[in-house]
Amino acid sequence: MKNKQEKKGKNAKGEAIKWFFIVFIITFILSMTFSYISTTSINALDVIPALIVLIVVILVGVFFDIIGVAVTCATEEDFHAMASKKVKSAKTALRLIRSAPKVSNICADVIGDICGVLSGAISAMLTLKITASFGLDYNIQFIMSALVASLTVGGKALGKNFAKTQCNKIIAVVAKVLSIFERN
Repeated sequence: MKNKQEKKGKNAKGEAIKWFFIVFIITFILSMTFSYISTTSINALDVIPALIVLIVVILVGVFFDIIGVAVTCATEEDFHAMASKKVKSAKTALRLIRSAPKVSNICADVIGDICGVLSGAISAMLTLKITASFGLDYNIQFIMSALVASLTVGGKALGKNFAKTQCNKIIAVVAKVLSIFERN
């Protein structure tokens, strides 16, 4: 009996290490790609379009945080009933729920944290643009950073409550979208 438990523990540890490397590589590639795209695009934009990009990045982070929370709170029961009625997205929803730790990690941590880093970088570049455009001689970076942090944290706080109360509906929609891309 002890031998089985030791084997299971070693297997789980190996899976955790494997998952770490997968997440590390995905995060590195996505972060580098999005940082490059956003910084080069922000430099080419005027203040208002750059501000719109910043707001979109914040909203994407909040949106994926909502999905990450919803998948950890969702239950399988509703989706079993849908699967018995041959609803295509039900199987996708069940896979999401059964993989909740990984899905939550990708959505809330990888994408959410990348959006947090990007919004900070974009806000710094936007601050320079605003300062140059309006001839300001004082640093507004502190105000911009606080505003971005407040919008992000406040948005995620609202989103978490929404995700907890509407988790099955959120996962149903996410599964419906993802099932479009699945092969039969």
